[in-house]
Amino acid sequence: MQFVEYSVDGSVGVVRLNRPPVNALSAALASELLEAFGRAADPSVRALVVTGSPHFAAGADIKEFQASFGSTGIASELAEAVLALEELAKPTIAAIRGFALGGGLELAMGADFRYLAEDAKVGQPEILLGIIPGAGGTQRLPRLIGYRAARDLILTGRHVPAQEALELGIADRVVDDVLDAAMEDARRWASGATVAYGAAKVALRAGFDEGLGVEREEFTRTFGSEDAREGVQAFIEKRQADFQGR
Repeated sequence: MQFVEYSVDGSVGVVRLNRPPVNALSAALASELLEAFGRAADPSVRALVVTGSPHFAAGADIKEFQASFGSTGIASELAEAVLALEELAKPTIAAIRGFALGGGLELAMGADFRYLAEDAKVGQPEILLGIIPGAGGTQRLPRLIGYRAARDLILTGRHVPAQEALELGIADRVVDDVLDAAMEDARRWASGATVAYGAAKVALRAGFDEGLGVEREEFTRTFGSEDAREGVQAFIEKRQADFQGR
């Protein structure tokens, strides 16, 4: 794999995003994530850590976004990968350094737990491009932190520092050496009742799929709008977007 590294440390699988400099998410990277999560389904892997450095994933590759207007390639590939992570029948931890924005946060929310470094920032800034989260963000974020807080983050697109993320409930821990902490806890969970962990995860997700379908439809609608084209172009040109509501 070119953009994702997969390794196993004892009974803990480790997935590392490796697309310098900021691990921008592309369709190819998302496809490799799906492959890595497929490998992690091996029963001998009893827990999984997902990470990236120096940033977990600073959002979608905007230039690829621009080239894919009229399709939902990146979002569709990423949504499939996030779902595969979420459905793994074992404990999973996202170890986050730097930025986890847009699709990066959506990926992290596919994990059971999110550990943030002290300088980490998370957010769903898609609204600033004239689109909405398309890989589960509108569904997972409210379930994680409640409707009101999720509405604020999705409608403002603001970046949330680690301590606030902990207070909101996005982060489970904020630690100095986030990968070491994640690996230590993953090893502990890997020695536990992973069959029961998997069963609990299935029960917790019950009734979730309908909302994901609605999000996919609305993402497709906004992704085809003139505002989306303007928002992406403005981002690339580093200027304020001139949205017209079309």
